[in-house]
Amino acid sequence: MSLIPTLAETISRARADLRMGLPVRLGEHLAAAIETLSPERLADLRGMGAAVVTLTARRAGTLKARAYDDGLARVRLPGDADLRWLRALADPAGDLMSPMKGPLATERGGEVAAHRAALALAKSAQLLPAVLVVPVAQDTPGLTALNPAATLAQLAAETAMAPVAGARVPLLSAERSRLHIFRPDDGAEEHYAVEIGDPPRDAPVLARLHSACFTGDVLGSLKCDCGPQLQAALAAMGQAGAGVLLYLNQEGRGIGLANKMRAYSLQDQGFDTVEANHRLGFEDDERDFRIGAALLRRLGFGSVRLMTNNPRKIAMMEGQGVKVAERVPLIVARNRHNTDYLDVKADKSGHLL
Repeated sequence: MSLIPTLAETISRARADLRMGLPVRLGEHLAAAIETLSPERLADLRGMGAAVVTLTARRAGTLKARAYDDGLARVRLPGDADLRWLRALADPAGDLMSPMKGPLATERGGEVAAHRAALALAKSAQLLPAVLVVPVAQDTPGLTALNPAATLAQLAAETAMAPVAGARVPLLSAERSRLHIFRPDDGAEEHYAVEIGDPPRDAPVLARLHSACFTGDVLGSLKCDCGPQLQAALAAMGQAGAGVLLYLNQEGRGIGLANKMRAYSLQDQGFDTVEANHRLGFEDDERDFRIGAALLRRLGFGSVRLMTNNPRKIAMMEGQGVKVAERVPLIVARNRHNTDYLDVKADKSGHLL
């Protein structure tokens, strides 16, 4: 038996390191998440080489910094740059109070695989996508080390899922139901499947891909339509006597609860959902719906009647080999707190509302 960690295991360790403020080695560079970086580690890293702040092109656009590399910008550090300066670049919370952060000089040319991998790791760790990257020549014993190209390929690959457990869980909407737990092999969060009744595997199953929403599903937040959609989907499956609801742990369109709260704070400043995500450095939607298709196939379903208002989900399912026999609209009532949010979903994200 080999005790050498796999690439997926090493990436999982790198995520944990970044969240704790430790740098990781990516080829000939060290990378540290600005969100968790300490002043002491910043001083140590700056003493090792010419550090740059690596930002996504979305965040760079907000800061009016040139993104010469596809999808990212490498911002040079002024000599007097401290951790407060770095965090002002990373976190848009204070953008309106101090909009002038430049002029920002950015690097042009050279290899950026390590910078790209560092941003991808930060995103997968649900941290702000802003990293300090420093070229290093010396050994760095004790730090997690990864090959940038292999890391990017692994993070872009479809994650394998293994069933962990399943048991009967009677629900208010359907007493004949089972909850299945699936665990990804990359150390990320588990995902769940709620199977209502005993749906046949040789016919299109009534299905819903539901992304976790702690504020809506658990707290009953009025800022979104997630909680009502969850309950409406389960009720429809209970009434039909069969169905499967996949509960995917991709909070906040895949950016995590902490970053979703940052986005909410930006919405309080007047930005809409998409604009808030962009100011944070994320895309409109960072979710990976391939997970849903993989779980359906694992459960034995090859065709679905998909409960969704999102055409992207239909295209993804078809692209992953799961036939969408029918789109079943899932429209719930609006309220004064979420009407702007729903308008943005329709106008900017193409949802059929």
